[in-house]
Amino acid sequence: MDGWVFARLAAVVIVALAVTAAAIQLARDDQSTGPQPSPPPVAETPRTDPMRETLQRCRQKGEAATRDTECLAAWDENRRRFLSPSIGN
Repeated sequence: MDGWVFARLAAVVIVALAVTAAAIQLARDDQSTGPQPSPPPVAETPRTDPMRETLQRCRQKGEAATRDTECLAAWDENRRRFLSPSIGN
């Protein structure tokens, strides 16, 4: 019976040493790489969407936009874009 106890104890010690060695190795890898500098931000040029500009102008008109044919057409197109199923899904 003493042989089994010794074998189990040896197995536990070996597993503990393996876990400790792995933890030390991971800690060394993290320290050696260090924090990586992030790439500089790329300044994007704002894309102007004529539909967006038209909708903004119609929004500023208020109630008068409900009688403007251009605003009605823009709202119709916006609803069509928003509610239509996307292609490729």
